[in-house]
Amino acid sequence: MKILAFESSCDETAVAVVEDGRKVLSDAIASQADMHALYGGVVPEIASRKHVEVIAALTEQALRQASCTREDIDAVAVTYAPGLIGAVLVGLSFAKSMAFALGVPLIPVHHVRGHIAANYLAFPELEPPFLALAISGGNTLIVDVRDYTDLHILGATRDDAAGECFDKAARVLGLPYPGGAPLDRLAQQSQGGVYRLPLSHVDGAPLDMSFSGLKTAVVNLAHHTQQVGEELDRAALARDFAQAVSDTLVPRAMEALRQTGRKVLCAAGGVAANSIIRGDLERACAKAGCRLYLPPLRLCGDNGAMIGAQGYYEYLAGHVADMSLNAYATRAIEAEINAD
Repeated sequence: MKILAFESSCDETAVAVVEDGRKVLSDAIASQADMHALYGGVVPEIASRKHVEVIAALTEQALRQASCTREDIDAVAVTYAPGLIGAVLVGLSFAKSMAFALGVPLIPVHHVRGHIAANYLAFPELEPPFLALAISGGNTLIVDVRDYTDLHILGATRDDAAGECFDKAARVLGLPYPGGAPLDRLAQQSQGGVYRLPLSHVDGAPLDMSFSGLKTAVVNLAHHTQQVGEELDRAALARDFAQAVSDTLVPRAMEALRQTGRKVLCAAGGVAANSIIRGDLERACAKAGCRLYLPPLRLCGDNGAMIGAQGYYEYLAGHVADMSLNAYATRAIEAEINAD
């Protein structure tokens, strides 16, 4: 089954063709990062306009790279939530038109489900049940993946997402947007241990997280250093910050494994590309005797292939939609497609 998949939830326009949920035939991505870097973050209106400008040509590119014609497409999958509402609407509207014109099913896909499904593309042997640590610019979740379309949140951030916190810290350190990769490179220049940063604890919810205090602490520390005329050790702060994020995420993921009895953990999302977090997860899972799946860096960020992968399993579960499907800026990962 060949699925034409669309992803436009933020500042990447992505179109892919995926076969049977596991084989990537093409994955075309148009990034807007350089444009948004001028503003230090994503400007929603600009993102939406750029999606409109490139999505048609990108679709032709994806079909061409997959050596497919429109007649070869069996279904259309698309991110319908969550994300920047204008951006999501562009991809959804275009996907609707393609499904209608081709006379094929329209498959709605939750963006975070897509990130988790990226692991299916990298690891053909991976099957549920397993736990997923979904960490990106807009979401930070610990998810029990009971089956391909049966997912349950065990823990989540109460405020900022880990990726959002990375971008803010990077900006304070004078690094370009998006800040994850530059901050990671800067952190490798120090052993850290210079700055003491807070770790969150949510009373009564040991698997939940909070990153707003950490973000504020980095901002205040940088401002205080400047005000008193001291020199900021940028590399050390980058290292200590990344370690604080990892020390928030990894122990909770391991506790979730202990509570559920699962023996497999997957990472997913853009923050899963961070080398410190990846290293800490590897060591923790090795110590606990659990299997760890870390997606390759190219599948950590937003891409169309992950939507096609999850779309295949949504289709098998009967999760298809008609032309009344709406877009949502926020949506629980467990939500039914047609639930209001």
